[in-house]
Amino acid sequence: MRLVVCIDRDDDIGRKAKIDGPVVGRAAVLDAAVRLGTVDPEDSDTNAVFAAVSLYDELRESGEECEVCVLTGAAKVGIVSDRRVAEQFDRVLNQVHASSVYLVSDGAEDEYLYPIVASRVRIDGVRRVLVRQSASLESTYYTLVRALKDPKLRAKTILPFAFVLLILGLAAAEGVLLWGVIGLAIVLGVYLIFWTFDIDEAIIDSIRSASTDIRQGSVAFGFGLFTVALVGVGFLEGYNHYSGGVGLSPLERLLVFLEAALVWWVAGALVAETGRAVRRLIAHGRFPRSFLVATTSIFGIGLVSYGIVFLVRYLEGITASSAIPFLSGLIVVGLGLVIGAGVIQQHFRAAARAATPSPPMSSG
Repeated sequence: MRLVVCIDRDDDIGRKAKIDGPVVGRAAVLDAAVRLGTVDPEDSDTNAVFAAVSLYDELRESGEECEVCVLTGAAKVGIVSDRRVAEQFDRVLNQVHASSVYLVSDGAEDEYLYPIVASRVRIDGVRRVLVRQSASLESTYYTLVRALKDPKLRAKTILPFAFVLLILGLAAAEGVLLWGVIGLAIVLGVYLIFWTFDIDEAIIDSIRSASTDIRQGSVAFGFGLFTVALVGVGFLEGYNHYSGGVGLSPLERLLVFLEAALVWWVAGALVAETGRAVRRLIAHGRFPRSFLVATTSIFGIGLVSYGIVFLVRYLEGITASSAIPFLSGLIVVGLGLVIGAGVIQQHFRAAARAATPSPPMSSG
């Protein structure tokens, strides 16, 4: 079976049409396109979804067995949106069991996700949807006004400028302009970190997921709450050791903090992966293979992190040379576990590809 896939990486369908992805089936996809086009007729994703339905109809008319779906990401394009698209695509493949896909896109942004699709199933082709516009609408003023109405663009351009004006204005009014500049640097630094790593989107996604888990009675909420508690205990334990290191250098106190906190953070990561695996077990009736890969990686990263901490202690003359065998063992075993996790993952992917039935060859 061939699957026609349209990717809405920035989740216009979810934000504007209030439709959760994935959307599977011609009727559901067509309804999503109509609702999105009704809310925002100028959204290019509407044309891409209609193009996916059109391609689906063409394939059906030619006698091919196929299905059509739309995958949605998140409003803030990045790690969170790409992960959502990957999870939705896995769910669709479990439902449809397609042997190949045909991708439909309205621009280069969605095409960044093609490796995610290609890693799971063969891609037979790509259809790029281009929207023809009147030349009179392509003036600079119109383009600028329409662009500034996009909430994603406003968040990236207007919000930082608003921070600058607000903080400097308040500082000048209070006669503490220097502190205003310092505060501005801190605020913009935090903003750039959140924006770069999509931390704000991850927090919002976690809150939504926790709310859904509470309403559905999912075990994931309990595991997630326990994970947050372990991470908090790690910070608290590290801070207690840091504050108790009176007379030590700043670097020594930092190393003491990491030594005390790392074990709790590793435990928190293991609890989080266990919760995710139990949730998949209850939902799908089978334990996910990714659990072995994830736990192996976590143990390996934890051991490598401890080895690096001890290596810095040795280089700074804090730890004696007699600890070199222990230090070497930590790093070697940790790297071995990380490499082993990658080997296991490749083995699982190869097994999955081998288990996927190939499409029958048409006779000439």
